[in-house]
Amino acid sequence: MDKLELKASLSVTDDGQIAGIAWPFGSPDKVGDLITMGAFGVILADLPILYQHNPADLVGTWTEAAETDAGLVVKGQLHLDHARARSVRAMLRSGLVSGLSIGFRTKSATKQGRNRIITALDLAEISLVHEPSHPRARILSAKSDITAAAVIADIINRATAALRKDYLK
Repeated sequence: MDKLELKASLSVTDDGQIAGIAWPFGSPDKVGDLITMGAFGVILADLPILYQHNPADLVGTWTEAAETDAGLVVKGQLHLDHARARSVRAMLRSGLVSGLSIGFRTKSATKQGRNRIITALDLAEISLVHEPSHPRARILSAKSDITAAAVIADIINRATAALRKDYLK
């Protein structure tokens, strides 16, 4: 069985639309893998957005993916009807989660010094991660006015309201 490999920049809107560069072309990642333009081949529609490559932590769906000169550009939608996706959106906005990482199976690669040059792969998923394998795979911008302090204040306010409700029963 082929090994699933994990490797990716990112923005998110208030309504959960997410976009970024899942793999920047032109430089290797931390382990020396360099994926070439054209390596992604046919990309299946509706790829899962996972959190930290955990298949049990599905938080959205990638609806578009295309190779550009900059790299593999993706757009998708967080499933905000689920609390977990809303939590992940808050982590993105606060900067706690700052990157993308791809999960794939290598179809064709060669060694060049310490680097592996990947020329063909099957993309399985793209995850939101705290620490991506590629150093340039970071959030470009967070399209939101909500800061980390505002997110924390909201959590505290909701918890306080819930405690009051239980206390007044």
